[in-house]
Amino acid sequence: MTVLVTGGAGYIGSHMVWKLLDAGEDVVVIDRLSTGFRWAVPPAARFYLGDIADEALLQTIFAENSIDAIIHFAGSAVVPTSIEDPLSYYENNTGKTRILMSAAVRAGIRHFVFSSTAAVYGAQPADMPVSETALPRPESPYGQSKLMSELMLRDAAAAYDFSYVALRYFNVAGADPEGRAGQSSQSATHLVKVACEAALGCRHQVNIYGTDYPTHDGTGVRDYIHVSDLAEAHLLALRHLRGGGRSLVANCGYGTGYSVLDVLNMVMRVHGRAFRIHIAPRRPGDAASVIADATLAQRELGWTPKYNSLETIVRSSLDWEIRLAKRAGLDADEPQLILAAQSA
Repeated sequence: MTVLVTGGAGYIGSHMVWKLLDAGEDVVVIDRLSTGFRWAVPPAARFYLGDIADEALLQTIFAENSIDAIIHFAGSAVVPTSIEDPLSYYENNTGKTRILMSAAVRAGIRHFVFSSTAAVYGAQPADMPVSETALPRPESPYGQSKLMSELMLRDAAAAYDFSYVALRYFNVAGADPEGRAGQSSQSATHLVKVACEAALGCRHQVNIYGTDYPTHDGTGVRDYIHVSDLAEAHLLALRHLRGGGRSLVANCGYGTGYSVLDVLNMVMRVHGRAFRIHIAPRRPGDAASVIADATLAQRELGWTPKYNSLETIVRSSLDWEIRLAKRAGLDADEPQLILAAQSA
């Protein structure tokens, strides 16, 4: 059987495609390339250019491939943008997910793995580490749009021959240890990538938003998860569903937090160069600490992280930034040119 990966040309999606191929799966990718890259899709995966809301295209994909499962990454994921333009997020993340689910049910595709987010818990979870039993309190259209999709999955599983796993990501970072995939978007706002770009000279500085939080060094603490461990969790979720496992929602994080300064210091230590840091005021809604309780994923899916160290995450991220420079035909000793040439 074949697995359809939506958004498979993007950061997490491309890692998933490599993971599936490594596991001997037959893979089809659909991506409209709004933020992804065609070159990020491995040659062994069949690629369809288009939108998951294009029902005619979905029918074609289902007719031409024996798909038994969908792993759904396609969507928008920038919290501030979702606040500025909420309706686009409800359309892209919720409305289009409904179209995809409806097409899957009609086609008899029974298994669905969904890319959700810790943003469903809101910025200030009541208990820490936060578990799946916490009351969802999304504070952005992004988090709300993902929670609404989770509710659609729940109701579909109750009504049809359909099962799902929704994985709530914490802070995804890092790159494929074999150098085949990584975060390539010029507009990425993830701290680890931003810090790596600063270390390579691609950014003038890194901003720290608030240094007076009740944490060990005053900066915000987050649970960073290596993207390859996240892809492994999806593969295990797929096997769980194929083996008749129950539908479930599970956190994906390590249960260990690192502060902003921890991350910046690690990047400087691994790379061997300092970069400018600018102290800025707190941003409204930012929590002091957000850490996952991932016991459920470990117990139900048998998930055991392999890359759960900050140094591993940082090293793989720096290696990927250098590979991007080489891909663009640039000298890695002239990093200020890397960002402008990433999409070449």
